[in-house]
Amino acid sequence: MKLLSSLVALAFLISCQPKNTSDYQADLIIYGGTSAAITAAVQAKTMGKSVIVVSPDTHLGGLSSGGLGFTDTGNKSVIGGLAREFYHRIYQHYQQDSAWKWQKKEDYGNKGQGTIAMDGENRTMWIFEPHVAEQVFEDFVVENNLEIHRDERLDRQSGVIKENGEITQIQTLSGKTYRGKVFIDATYEGDLMAAAGVSYHVGRESNATYGEEWNGVQVGVYQHRHYFQNNISPYVIPDDSTSGLLPEISSEPPGQNGEGDNRLQAYTYRLAMSRHPDNRIPFPKPDNYDPARYELLARVYAAGWDETFEKYDPIPNLKTDTNNHGPFSTDYIGKNYAYPEATYEQREEILKDHTEYQQGLLYYMSHDENVPDPVRAEMANWGLAKDEFVDNNNWPHQIYVREARRMVGAYVMTEHDVLGDKEVPEPVGMGSYSLDSHNTQRFVTKEGFVQNEGDIGVHPKNPYSISYGTLVPKKEECTNLLVPVCVSSSHTAFGSIRMEPVFMILGQSAAAAASLAIDNDIPVQEVKYAELKQLLLGEGQVLSQQD
Repeated sequence: MKLLSSLVALAFLISCQPKNTSDYQADLIIYGGTSAAITAAVQAKTMGKSVIVVSPDTHLGGLSSGGLGFTDTGNKSVIGGLAREFYHRIYQHYQQDSAWKWQKKEDYGNKGQGTIAMDGENRTMWIFEPHVAEQVFEDFVVENNLEIHRDERLDRQSGVIKENGEITQIQTLSGKTYRGKVFIDATYEGDLMAAAGVSYHVGRESNATYGEEWNGVQVGVYQHRHYFQNNISPYVIPDDSTSGLLPEISSEPPGQNGEGDNRLQAYTYRLAMSRHPDNRIPFPKPDNYDPARYELLARVYAAGWDETFEKYDPIPNLKTDTNNHGPFSTDYIGKNYAYPEATYEQREEILKDHTEYQQGLLYYMSHDENVPDPVRAEMANWGLAKDEFVDNNNWPHQIYVREARRMVGAYVMTEHDVLGDKEVPEPVGMGSYSLDSHNTQRFVTKEGFVQNEGDIGVHPKNPYSISYGTLVPKKEECTNLLVPVCVSSSHTAFGSIRMEPVFMILGQSAAAAASLAIDNDIPVQEVKYAELKQLLLGEGQVLSQQD
């Protein structure tokens, strides 16, 4: 009897012990802090699912809150659901007089991409300041009581546990574990997808892979103005090949047109810059600043190029979302190839290199005598916005990962789908932007001049549907994972899909599918499309041009 009493007492004590605070469980585990991650979490909560967002970042929203305020939208009529709600809330914010601190609302030009920025008829706004976007995401978190675990990086070596083709648990570097019924990888890099053993591709496929025209190497294709329009020498001493190449030029041959390679379209930071004297700080001079690094730009200027400020796109309050423009600009061409597969430490070095390049470029354009006087005079009116990214020295907290890993899943979107040459099965959202790739390399032509390669801009005739199969792996590889950002697509198709509104759309659709898979205890590949379609249409998603 005494032994029995002791055992009962021990059992009672064990039951009263606090739960291990490093172990978490929910119906749906979302890895990532991007815009897709947040829309996915909101959708799952509305369907009654428990959700934990495991974010490797502190700030939520990815590029949507990280500087990309001049939204790449394409045809706005196909943006529905929570994505449209996001842009509606942006509109509501800028209807308040308090939103216009540095500029009068009536003085704002209302310029957007192909349309007005502030659409009163549809009560949406597509152009915004980074901190406003971040607040909208944080409002989503509070209103939906979302559980967000920030600064939690996946243990990519041994942190993903699978049993019988399912992910059962992931672990972060801090030692926290997360068990779920379904998982979503909403990162730009596809780290969870890769660690789960799902097939993916990095770089450009050959045109032969999917019978495409615009994939692979594209030497001599100039569909934007991001190329050298004059014959400019790439050598330290002009026209003397024995003097060595200038910085930022590759010594490797570009390859044959149409063949695949591991090159990625360039990354950049989308800067929030201000021209209000009370809300700008001078461009910082990086520690390793070397003006010789920008000699190629000096030669571009000397040849007569004068388009420096054509992509200083206006956002409210006398700010700009500054994007790459021209042959030598903020895109750091050829320096990101290793990023997708790199360790966290290696990625930090790559990001530091990108930061120093771009900060050095701004300082050079502001100070160096080789820069034309009118450019330096205009640069004097600009600086980093003092009220943006205040915890990161006013520098964006998210680099523009235009492309990293891309899943090879149940269905691969190609340029044939995007350009309307075939019917897309089981649509879960729509896109409409051009096949858009920035340059992937800067090389020396056979004539001995410098040139860029990789820039593509082919416009679809109409908006196109995106298949559910692009969100799910092959069934034999994983049955409880969805991937709404690093979707299953070719390089050319991803160039159109990779827009922030589309990521929000696909995040919501992925979570709806995940919830149905949980309800029916089935693999994500077996979700009944008719049921998913009805659900998505009820949530305001636009799935095809007939909707």
